[in-house]
Amino acid sequence: MNILGGLAFLFACVFGSYLASGGNLAPLIEAVPFEMMSIGGAAIGTFIMANSMHDVKHTLGGFGKAMKGSVFKKADYIEMLSLLFFLVRLASTKGAMALEPHIEKPEDSPAFQKFPKILKNHHASGLICDYLRMVGMNADDPNQIEDVMARELKKSLTEELHGAHALQSMADGLPALGIVAAVLGVIKTMSHINEPPAVLGAMIGGALTGTFLGVLLAYGMVGPIAGRLGGVVEEEAKFLEVIRAVLVAHLHGNAPQVSVETGRKMAPTQHMPSFQELETALQALQI
Repeated sequence: MNILGGLAFLFACVFGSYLASGGNLAPLIEAVPFEMMSIGGAAIGTFIMANSMHDVKHTLGGFGKAMKGSVFKKADYIEMLSLLFFLVRLASTKGAMALEPHIEKPEDSPAFQKFPKILKNHHASGLICDYLRMVGMNADDPNQIEDVMARELKKSLTEELHGAHALQSMADGLPALGIVAAVLGVIKTMSHINEPPAVLGAMIGGALTGTFLGVLLAYGMVGPIAGRLGGVVEEEAKFLEVIRAVLVAHLHGNAPQVSVETGRKMAPTQHMPSFQELETALQALQI
């Protein structure tokens, strides 16, 4: 909703000030369809050339993510920490082998079933199961596990950020593509140099519309959306960092309560539950 609200405010200020200063929308309305075909088509073409089809689809899906924001809220962090508390407490009291029924088939696990949103998030549930499975295979060196998890999460973040980087690259190129459209308009104007000044003025105004649209699209629309998408991706990555923090703290021999408290500190500030909120959830945990 922030994107739509900001876009409406942007249009109101840009075109409102233009009209208030005596501008006429008629030349813009007449020129915009052709300039948009030139600039937008060129931008889409360069975008397709610069990315694989997988990345193109991934970037298109990123528009929805940018609009909606992060899918993880405070309640989701509480649920994740509660699930991890149960698992590390079970491993501490009964050994790593006691985790096998939960991590081999998480869809049949009462622990995972209690938190369906985490179960449906294949990246989060897979991360938990994979590394607890490694611990069960005696790969229990906390430094080694932390290093492997850090590299995997970095790889995942880099892949998820590609959509934002692709959109930013498009935004960087839009002003130049606007100039291309403007130059074509000037060429068209020069080919009609024998026309009266009023006609030439309208044609020059149409040509300048290309420059205007290129800059507006770059810095007023595509660039901000790319920035927003990157922010959402980085915020969602914190959800996986919580898992890493809890599991590594557990492998260092900390008590389950201390391990989940370490993970709580990794949550984004606006979604981080308080110590009392998490303590209440853990006390009420029944699996």
